Amino acid sequence: MDERVEKWLYDIRFAIDEIDGYFLEREKNFLLFQQNRMLKRAIERNLEIIGEATNRILSKEPDFPINNARKIVNLRNFVIHSYDSISDENIWAIIINNLPELKKDIDKLI
Repeated sequence: MDERVEKWLYDIRFAIDEIDGYFLEREKNFLLFQQNRMLKRAIERNLEIIGEATNRILSKEPDFPINNARKIVNLRNFVIHSYDSISDENIWAIIINNLPELKKDIDKLI
């Protein structure tokens, strides 16, 4: 595996770990998430990193086997360019439903 691709995979893994770390001392509770602007922005930033790293991997290796890679990149673009339309419910669904699976996939690739 190309060194840069491996580095970007680790960037994705670290961003997921950082998001998980936000919930070590607080429960995963949507209402608490929704009320905490700093937490929301921190998670959005990590989702941007995940999307950018995925985009760089796809630029280097277009057929790289990351599940939902285009959706991940599209989320990054949405967070950056449509910041005023971000839905707390959608971000929360990604945290709960998609990140655990992405974490497993990345671990297998690393």
